[in-house]
Amino acid sequence: MCSAQQAVGQIRNGEHVFVGTGCAAPQGLLRALEALPVVPADLELLHFFTIQAFEHDADGHSTTRFKHRTFFVGSDMRAAVKQGLVEYVPMSVARVPEMMALGRVPVDVALIQVSLPDAFGFVSLGISVDIIPAAVARARLVIAEVNPAMPRSMGDSTLHVSRIHHLVPVDTPITELQRSPSQAEDVQRIARYIAGIIDDGSTLQIGLGQLAHEALQYLTDRKDLGIHSDVISDAIFPLLEHGSLTGAKKTSQPFKIVTSLALGSRRLYDLIDRNPLFVFQPIDVVCNPATIAAQHKMVAIAQAFAIDLTGQVCVDQFDGEFYSGIGNQGEFLRGASRSPGGKPIICMTSTTEDGETSRIRPALLAGEAATIARTDVHYVVTEYGIAYLFGKSIRQRATALIELAHPKFRPALFAQAQALGYLPLEQTLHNLRAYPVEEEQTITLKDGRTVLLRPALSSDAQGIRELFHHLSEEDVYTRFFRNVRGLSDQEVERLCNVNYENEVAFVATTGGREEAQIVGQSCYFTNPTTNLADTAFMVHPDWQGSGLGGALQACMVQHAKRRGLRGFVADVLPGNARMLHLARNGSPNVQVERHQDSVHITQQF
Repeated sequence: MCSAQQAVGQIRNGEHVFVGTGCAAPQGLLRALEALPVVPADLELLHFFTIQAFEHDADGHSTTRFKHRTFFVGSDMRAAVKQGLVEYVPMSVARVPEMMALGRVPVDVALIQVSLPDAFGFVSLGISVDIIPAAVARARLVIAEVNPAMPRSMGDSTLHVSRIHHLVPVDTPITELQRSPSQAEDVQRIARYIAGIIDDGSTLQIGLGQLAHEALQYLTDRKDLGIHSDVISDAIFPLLEHGSLTGAKKTSQPFKIVTSLALGSRRLYDLIDRNPLFVFQPIDVVCNPATIAAQHKMVAIAQAFAIDLTGQVCVDQFDGEFYSGIGNQGEFLRGASRSPGGKPIICMTSTTEDGETSRIRPALLAGEAATIARTDVHYVVTEYGIAYLFGKSIRQRATALIELAHPKFRPALFAQAQALGYLPLEQTLHNLRAYPVEEEQTITLKDGRTVLLRPALSSDAQGIRELFHHLSEEDVYTRFFRNVRGLSDQEVERLCNVNYENEVAFVATTGGREEAQIVGQSCYFTNPTTNLADTAFMVHPDWQGSGLGGALQACMVQHAKRRGLRGFVADVLPGNARMLHLARNGSPNVQVERHQDSVHITQQF
């Protein structure tokens, strides 16, 4: 045992000093290092990220006396980055242990914080294992704060005291990181969208972003969720308390919460202490892509700063400044994409906090690196909805992402997409409203099958075209009053690219978003003079007779009544008995006028 001053006095000129991560950063050792009367020359501090570990003056400027090299630009480092005191290394943290082992990331000294030793001389790395084992293995000098407040975590988190050169006793509270729930409605809407994607039995990676943590509160009705995540926080408590988090369906280490570090409150640290429910492992083990891909229904959630209309994502820079870092998002997103039933999710608010800049851009700005390639992007979520991009064309991606943008930015994005050749010049932008998610409903039809009824989107064009080509010649003729071999782009647009004011369209889909199939479509177009709306329907042959047509009509009737319409009208062929039956079932007040070549139906509410 020795004092912090004595221990850090052993550090030599020009050495590379690793600093423990997150809430486990050895703050006493760092203060002693900064307070040395003679500063070692050319000393470099190396770290993943730290919390409240480095001092700042009253003006918010960093007062560190050393150069830093970091893999994550957190609040501790942001001022120092601006002052030119920090070099940011944009790489996956999961690859750092490998780089340390090869000597490409040099480590001469490791400053860490550990628990009290047990009867056998083993200390625990506690709430932060991450890259510490790799740093300790390479360092010529290991200095550890020994803190009775550090919980003993289970898993690959122990270190024998014989591998530590200097033990420095401390008795201070472990740093806590408590997130206040966001009151912002756009954040909560995104959180609910994310939760809606996640199925029972999924294994979750939470990451460091606020949006993922907010989503967990909406998962308490799920069953048998699991955790395999680089980081955990207090956000897991609601899932534990409701019995939603069992890990029963996990492929690897079932019934265990697997992680590499914890950032939370004392309540979380006390739960971790000697609790075999938690398994802490080195970051390269937790983030092994093969292990992630093998998990059952792996869900990875990454928060981004910007995305362009082709799907390229930036996660570590915004407005010309470095924020956060790449972390381990690439490994988890790619692993989740290869997991059976897995779901990689990118989430962000559609605009900056002041609402003045769209995070959805025609192209990423100078300096905004495509840290997540467009080829790895599957789900994208903003407060305006969800888009599924994987396997989609540039036109489909641009259309879907514009629908996720704030309405005030959509016209400019649309025009820029056309100028870039992403969208054809004849395509039009009709909808400048937020997607009416409240209109979505999952229903069970009379044959027992379920479908999702929802408002149509411009990005449904291909699905509607495919529905058309499944119709029989008779269905096509009764729907369009003529023999039609195909639909033009303009005709398809009319069926899905609507303004939700005097033009409204709904689709019925089956299957998940990854393989969603449109099996029904309905629309109405309002005549402002009569306050009546023309209606039309298409139903896949395999779904005719199931009650789907009636469900689509009921959905439209409810919508039209709320908008104050008097009723619906339709012109059908005399032999179209299904439409006559549909109209009579939809309203008690139906008038039928028979003409030579058509039947005019008026359905009043």
